[in-house]
Amino acid sequence: MNVTKTYRIVRLLLASFMFGLIVSGLTAFPLVIEVNLLEKIMGRGSFVETIWPEMAQWISFVRQGIIETNAKYPFMLYGTDWLAFAHITIAISFIGPLRDPIRNIWGVQFGMIACLLLIPLALICGPLRGIPFFWTIIDCSFGIVGIIPLIIAYRYIKRIMLFEQQQAIAP
Repeated sequence: MNVTKTYRIVRLLLASFMFGLIVSGLTAFPLVIEVNLLEKIMGRGSFVETIWPEMAQWISFVRQGIIETNAKYPFMLYGTDWLAFAHITIAISFIGPLRDPIRNIWGVQFGMIACLLLIPLALICGPLRGIPFFWTIIDCSFGIVGIIPLIIAYRYIKRIMLFEQQQAIAP
């Protein structure tokens, strides 16, 4: 086993997960700009409306809600600022596993648990907030996609641990 290469793979997987969290978080800041752009690309009157009218209507509806909320109650978007902060903070929590995956394997386990918990949260809160089922599935996909690099990293970390234990026992 090439331990150095395996550590490199683990760190690449964790760094990619961290990058995804940070990018996802940063997209919560320019919400009005993004929803205007999304509506032009995928909202009513776009090509999406011809192939998936429900999606186009939903995007236009969401844009209207964000624009009206921002115009009347801009402080409500402060919640998405905190969402961005949470994403970035969670990404920072992976610095420990990035530096020392063996001693901080708990951080990878935490990430996997968080990814799994995203699914029931979306399935419970989505309907309570009037989110269409197709969008709830898109939200669930973030947990599914996010857990993949963490599972792979976790398996590699366990292999390194086993290899190092065997090396410590061998005469």
